[in-house]
Amino acid sequence: MPSEKKISSASDCITFMQAGCELKKVRPNSRIYNRFFTLDTDLQALRWEPSKKDLEKAKLDISAIKEIRLGKNTETFRNNGLADQICEDCAFSILHGENYESLDLVANSADVANIWVSGLRYLVSRSKQPLDFMEGNQNTPRFMWLKTVFEAADIDGNGIMLEDTSVELIKQLNPTLKESKIRLKFKEIQKSKEKLTTRVTEEEFCEAFCELCTRPEVYFLLVQISKNKEYLDANDLMLFLEAEQGVTHITEDMCLDIIRRYELSEEGRQKGFLAIDGFTQYLLSSECNIFDPEQSKVAQDMTQPLSHYYINASHNTYLIEDQFRGPADINGYVRALKMGCRSIELDVNDGSDNEPILCNRNNMTTHLSFRSVIEVINKFAFVASEYPLILCLGNHCSLPQQKVMVQQMKKVFGSKLYTEAPLLSESYLPSPEKLKRMIIVKGKKLPSDTDVLEGEVTDEDEEAEMSRRMSVDYNGEQKQILLCRELSDLVSICKSVQYRDFELSMKSQNYWEICSFSETEASRIANEYPEDFVNYNKKFLSRIYPSAMRIDSSNLNPQDFWNCGCQIVAMNFQTPGPMMDLHTGWFLQNGGCGYVLRPSIMRDEVSYFSANTKGIVPGVSPLVLHIKIISGQNFPKPKGACAKGDVIDPYVCIEIHGIPADCSEQRTKTVQQNSDNPIFDETFEFQVNLPELAMIRFVVLDDDYIGDEFIGQYTIPFECLQPGYRHVPLRSFVGDIMEHVTLFVHIAITNRSGGGKPQKRSLSVRMGKKVRECTMLRNIGLKNIDEIFKVAVHPLREAIDMRENMQMIQESRFLIEMADTVQEKIVQCQKAGMEFHEELHNLGAKEGLKGRKLNKATESFAWNITVLKGQGDLLKNAKNEAIENMKQIQLACLSCGLSKAPSSGAEVKSKRSLEAIEEKESCEDNGKL
Repeated sequence: MPSEKKISSASDCITFMQAGCELKKVRPNSRIYNRFFTLDTDLQALRWEPSKKDLEKAKLDISAIKEIRLGKNTETFRNNGLADQICEDCAFSILHGENYESLDLVANSADVANIWVSGLRYLVSRSKQPLDFMEGNQNTPRFMWLKTVFEAADIDGNGIMLEDTSVELIKQLNPTLKESKIRLKFKEIQKSKEKLTTRVTEEEFCEAFCELCTRPEVYFLLVQISKNKEYLDANDLMLFLEAEQGVTHITEDMCLDIIRRYELSEEGRQKGFLAIDGFTQYLLSSECNIFDPEQSKVAQDMTQPLSHYYINASHNTYLIEDQFRGPADINGYVRALKMGCRSIELDVNDGSDNEPILCNRNNMTTHLSFRSVIEVINKFAFVASEYPLILCLGNHCSLPQQKVMVQQMKKVFGSKLYTEAPLLSESYLPSPEKLKRMIIVKGKKLPSDTDVLEGEVTDEDEEAEMSRRMSVDYNGEQKQILLCRELSDLVSICKSVQYRDFELSMKSQNYWEICSFSETEASRIANEYPEDFVNYNKKFLSRIYPSAMRIDSSNLNPQDFWNCGCQIVAMNFQTPGPMMDLHTGWFLQNGGCGYVLRPSIMRDEVSYFSANTKGIVPGVSPLVLHIKIISGQNFPKPKGACAKGDVIDPYVCIEIHGIPADCSEQRTKTVQQNSDNPIFDETFEFQVNLPELAMIRFVVLDDDYIGDEFIGQYTIPFECLQPGYRHVPLRSFVGDIMEHVTLFVHIAITNRSGGGKPQKRSLSVRMGKKVRECTMLRNIGLKNIDEIFKVAVHPLREAIDMRENMQMIQESRFLIEMADTVQEKIVQCQKAGMEFHEELHNLGAKEGLKGRKLNKATESFAWNITVLKGQGDLLKNAKNEAIENMKQIQLACLSCGLSKAPSSGAEVKSKRSLEAIEEKESCEDNGKL
C-alpha cells in the first residue's frame, strides 16, 4: 500500500492547504464550529465552508494577515469555557486586519496545525512574490546537493541509474532506512508516473530521498527558528542555541563551526547555512543528547566523608544467573567493575588443597578459586573509577584457609589494601578523594584491646541468618564462627556490626562501623522511623541487601532506601528490569565513578528530612519539569513478541521516581502501526519537590502486543537533564544502547511561577499559573528558642516575596538591592538558633519535655534550621539569577538598538550600568575569598 506522503518542504505545506482539511473554528461565545478550510489556487486567500456569509465574505486575504500564533494565545482561547479541553499543540490563531482581529482554529492533530502555521507564515513572509517558491523548488540548496550526489554516482553520466545503485546510495546517506522501504518508495513514485522500470532518474532519486529522509517535526522546527527559510544561518543557530538549548557564551564562530561539521552540502559549508539534513544530523549528534556532558566527568565535591555518598553496589557479584541455580562466574566481577560498581561481594568457603573458593552453595558444581577472583578484581578495580572499592567479605572459611586468604590478598593487592586504623580524634569516615585507588575490606573484626590470635565473631552468612530468623525455633542467638587475627587486621574503616536500634547506635556506634540490613528489615525501619534513618546515615554507612525470598534474583527498589540516605544498596546486576534501570541510570551521573553526593538536606548535621515526605521539602524550592514527547525513531519490534511482521503500535510512558511526593506517571496516546517515525506531540508537566533525588524514566511500549510489550527505555537523574530539543538514546531490556533508536523530546525546567535559570528554562515552554506556597517555621515548645525563630518570620516572608516577584524588571532590581540585607537577617537567626543546639536536650529536660515530646522538639528545631538555611540559599541564588537576567536584558537591548536615545552618552551610560553589575559581582566574590 502507498505510504502517507510526508511534509518535507514549504511546497508540501501549500499543496496540503490547497487540498484543504477540516478545522474547528472557535468563537468568543464559547461555541465551536467544524469548517472545511482551503487555500485558493492563486495563494491569495483562505476560504472556509459552510458559512452563512456569501462565498466572497467567507474568506481571509493573505495580505491582511499580521501574525500567526501557535497555541492558545489569544483572548478567545483564554476566555472560552471549553479551552481546557483543547490541546495546546493543536490550536493556532490568525491575527488579521488593522484591529488585529483573531481567527482561532483547532486542528485534528499537532502535525496538521504545524502544516497550516508553517504554510501561512511562509506565504505572509513572501507575500510580494508568492509564486516564486513553486518555480524555485528544484533549485533549493538541498536539491542542488542531492543532484551533486546523484551525478557523482552516475558513472555513465546519462542522468539515470539502476534501482539497486539508488537504493545503496540512499542507505549510505541514511543508514537507518530499510531497503524494502526505499524500494517501495521508488515503486510508488514510478507508479504515479505510470511507468514501470528498474532504473531511476535524478528527479525520482531526489523525490524519494526527500520523502524518506525528511522528519516533518524537524522540518517544522527549522522553519520556525529560521523565520520561514528552509535553512539556518549562523544568527538563527545562535538564537536557537541560546534561547532553546540553554547554551551560554555562544559565538558566531562556534555556530559556523557547527555548520561546517554537520552541513552535508559543500555550498552550505562555504556560505554558512545549515539545511534540513545537516540540522537533523546535528540534533541526532551527541551535542544534542539529553544527558548533560558536564555529568560525564566527575563534577561533584569528592572531599566529603564516605557516608555522604550513594555507592554503586552489587549483590552476589559472582553470579550471572539466578541465585537458586546459577553457577559462579568470574565475568560477574568483570561486568560489575566495568559498570562502575564500588562495592562487591565475595562469599568465600573452604576449598580443596587448602585453596579458598567462591561458589553458589545452591549449585556446588562450579566454583572459582579465591586467588583468581582477586586477581581479576585487581585488574579491573580502577578501570571505570579511581575511587575506593569496598570488598564485602562473607567469610565461611576455617582458620587455615583464612590465613591463605590474607596472604593472597596482601600479595595481589599490595599497597592498595587500606589497613590504616581509624583515628579516635575523627568523627567521620575519610573522603573518596583521600581513599582514591584504595581497596577497603568490609568484615568482622576481633576486639583491638586484646592480643588473642583468634576469636569468635558472629557469622556473616546473611541468607542463613535470615532463614534462622524466619524459623519457628529462632531464639535470637546468632551463629558464631572463628576469626583469625590476620584477617581481622585487614578490616579498618568498614567493621561489620549488628544493628540494635537507633538510640543505642547514635550513642555507642563508632563512625568506622557499618550495619547491614535485609530488605525486609530496612523497609520496616524506613516506614516506622524515616527521620531517624536519615539522621543515622549522616554519620554511618548502611548496607541493604535483597531478601532471601528473591530466589529468582529479582531486585528491590533502590529508590526506597536512597530516600532514607542508605548508601550501599546492593543490586543483582545479573537481573535486568525496571529496578536495575533505576540503579544504572542513577549512577550515570558524576562521571559514572560509582559515588553520588547526597542532597545537603540529608548531610547537614542539623537538618530535617523525612523519607516519607509527601509535600514540599523544607528549604527546597520545587521545580516544574515540562516534557514534550515529540516523536520516536526506528523502534524495533519487542524481542519476545509472538506476532508476525514488524508492525507495532507504540506509546510512551514517563515515570518520575524520587520521594513519595514526586512519584508520578503519565503516558502518551498510541500511534497506530508506525515504528519508523511515530509522531506523539504531547506535553506533560510534573512538579518535583526534591530535584536532587529525582529520576525520569522514559519507557516505550507496544499497545498491540502478543507476548512482550517492551520496546526500549532510558533512565536519567533529574540533575543531568539538558533543556531544549533533545534526543533520548533508548536502551534494550538488558540495558544496552540500541543503535539509531531514539525519542525526540523538548525539555524545560522552571520554578512554579514560570521563572528559573535561563539556561534550563527554554524559550518555547508554556508558563503555568503562578502558585505561591511557603514553608512555615514550627513551634518548639521552648520559649527562649521560639522567640529567636519568631524574629525570622518577617525576613522569610520578604525573601519568598522577592523570589516569587522577580519576573518583572523593577522587582528584579529591588531583589538585587535588598537580598543581602534580608539574607543577613535570616543567617543571624540561624546562628542564634544554632547556639542552643548542644544544650537542646538539657533545656528540654528543664522545661519538663521528655520522650516523644522531647523528640518532637528536636525534630522541630532541625526543621527550622533547615528552613532558614534553605531559604537563605534560595534567596542568594535568586539574586545571582536576577543579576544574570538583567545583564542579558541590557545586552539584548544594546544589540537591538533599543536604548532611549542613540547618542553616545546613552551608550556610555548603558555600558556603565552593565559594568556596575559586573563590579558588584566581582566584589562579592572577593568578599567570599
